[in-house]
Order: sequence, then C-alpha cells, then structure tokens
Amino acid sequence: MREFFNNYVQSLETYIMFRIKETVAQITPELTAKNRAPISLSMGAPTSMPPKKVIEVLKQTLDEKGAHLYSTPKGEKFFREAIAKRMQDRFNVTLNPDKEIFSLIGSKEGIANFIRALINPTTVKSEQDIILVPDPGYASYKEMIKASGGFAYSVALTPENNFMPDMEETLEQFVKDGYNPRKIKALLINYPNNPIGATATKEYMESVVKFCKKHHILLVSDAAYTDMYFKSELKPMSVLEIEGAKDIAVEFFSFSKPYAMTGWRLGWICGNEEAVQIFGKLKSTIDSGIFKALQKAAAEIINSQEGEEYIKEANLKFKKNQELLVEGLRELGWKNFYVPDATFYLWLPIPPRYNSSVEFSDDLMKVSGIVVVPGDAFGEYGKGYFRVSIVCPEEQIKEVIQRMKTDGFYFDK
Repeated sequence: MREFFNNYVQSLETYIMFRIKETVAQITPELTAKNRAPISLSMGAPTSMPPKKVIEVLKQTLDEKGAHLYSTPKGEKFFREAIAKRMQDRFNVTLNPDKEIFSLIGSKEGIANFIRALINPTTVKSEQDIILVPDPGYASYKEMIKASGGFAYSVALTPENNFMPDMEETLEQFVKDGYNPRKIKALLINYPNNPIGATATKEYMESVVKFCKKHHILLVSDAAYTDMYFKSELKPMSVLEIEGAKDIAVEFFSFSKPYAMTGWRLGWICGNEEAVQIFGKLKSTIDSGIFKALQKAAAEIINSQEGEEYIKEANLKFKKNQELLVEGLRELGWKNFYVPDATFYLWLPIPPRYNSSVEFSDDLMKVSGIVVVPGDAFGEYGKGYFRVSIVCPEEQIKEVIQRMKTDGFYFDK
C-alpha cells in the first residue's frame, strides 16, 4: 500500500509523544511488578480538570436550538468577538473580529494547515520553499513542513544567545550553508518556548519584526504558552504588541494550555488581515468549523474572572512543582541548568556518562519508570538534553526524586 502515498507523507516520523506512549504501555506491567509503575514527566499538557464554568456552559448549550448544526470555519461571531476582547485586555492589541481572527481546531492543526498554505511542494531540495524554525523547538514543526513539501532550516536557540538568536547572523549562516534567501517563506517563533521554557524580551521581538520586514519574510508566532508564567513583571507578550507587526505577522493561540482544555481542540489565528483571509479560504475546504457548544463555552471562560483565577492558581501549582523538582535535581547533582519563568517545562543536560539523550531517557524509563523526552526529538541542538514536564501531582514529583536517588540516577556518579 505504501506506493499509493506521496513522498512527503512517507518520509514522516510518528510524533514523538505517541511513540513514547506506545513504549510505556508495553513495559508498564514489567515496571509495575518491580514497584516502578510509570510516572510521566513527558506530557506537554495540563492534567487537571478545566474550569467548572466552561463545563457548565457546555452542558447548558447542548440544549440550545441550533447548537448541533454546522458552524463556520471562521468561528461564530460571538467566539471571534470574545477573542478580540481577550487580545485587547490581555495584550492591548486591537483586532477586527471579522477580518483578523479565524478559529482553529487547536493551534497544532492551524499551524500545520497554515504551513501547507505557504509552501509550494516539491521533492527537489534546491527548489523547496524554506521556513526558519526554532531549534530546539516543538517536534511537529519540522514534520509539518516536510509533509507540505518544504524544508525546515534550524535557528539555534542556545544558552550563549540567551535563546534569542540574532536573525541577521542566522541569515548569514544560512547563506554560507548554501541556501537561497529568496526561498525563505516564513520565520516561525515560539515564546514562551517548548521545550526550553524561554521567553523573549520586547527588544528582541522588535528586532524580529524589523528583520522580517527588511527581508520580506512572513513572521509566524506560536503563542500557546503566553498565559503560563510565574512573575507578573515578566508576563509574556504577543508579537502583535510590537508597532507595525500586523504588517508582517500572524499569531496562533490555544485554549489547551491555560484552561486544561486539550481534548476540546480550540484555538485561533490572528494578525495580518490578508494572511488570515487567504488561510481562511484553505480552511473552508478542509473543515466546517468547531462545534458551536464548544465555542460558546470557550467564549464565556476567556474573559471571565473565573478564567483568570483558574490560570493564576494553575501557575502557582506549576511554580511549586518546579521548585520541588529543581531542589531535588540539585540534590542529585544537577547544578547548572536554565530555570524558566514560564511554561511547565525544565530543559536539562544529561549526565556526562551517557552518550546520548535517548540512551539516558531509555535507561531512566526502564530502570525507574520515569518517563521524559529525549532532547533529540526537538532538533539538532537538543542533543545532550532532555525535557521534563511538571504537570503531574506534587506527590509524584517527590516520588521521582526518591526513585532517582534510590536507583542511582545522579548527575555526576
């Protein structure tokens, strides 16, 4: 059957989280038998219940006349207006809900289809359209681009550049590597970042907007984690806050992370009117919109006091989990690593006795039942690192540290 499928799809890797999940399922009986039932530090999503208000509104809306009929790919007017209010209140960004906002079946779907709309597919590498992507970065970015018949060029995020790479220097290296700048379609940024948790300054955002305008490159911002932060003075921003950004940028948002609504598949794209409208034409051929009841519930929570309190309480829990894990890791010998002020991730170096992050992650899982994600999954610059997520209960964080001590997973021993 393989010959029926196109070359792009045949070249794809199964998403890393699904591969890990399958492996864990296979070895769970063995681990449980030796009192090491799996504890997942790999999950990149909240595990708590969504706000009560959103569930109550959903239940009520199920009985409303017309709730079960087709929606529209762009999203119901009340949904887009609620998003416009949120963008104004949270970021001081003014958007036209009819022209500059479009609903998504989750930001992952939106980014994948947006990339598809940008790239003219070809298997001839010298002719491929190019998108610049963060490395380390969300594992699906490169596969989305590959599936669309394009090429993903890595933009290195390193401690040396404070995870905010100089894009002019990156472009110089791009040319030295033999690539054609005229083939660059877009720069994709992700702040706060998955997997590092790094944030960007306003000055850096300004430089990125300036760079994209100068070189006529579309700026695509994945802002899924902007509501997950620990210090009010370091509240993550929208790239659309930058003057003139709407001339060149679009931004993707999600309900998944701030409200633990991962299974609901709700998000939106906003920004440059022409880009949003062209993307909407593609969406109109792909889906018929989000279930109206989900939109109603989401529209109610996004600007509510309960929604704000929910985000604050969740962030407090994540911060406490982060502090517990950081303290435990330092006791285990991890001394020099980046502790972010946003997201629920920690990005950590592997112990020097291991040859690769895959080797370390496999060992940690098979010996102690602790499931993490090897850094290789996030790009070339992820080698030698691993990502942990702190969404599990506090008791499991404590159990992780205890198991690592008992089983000898010290950094320098």
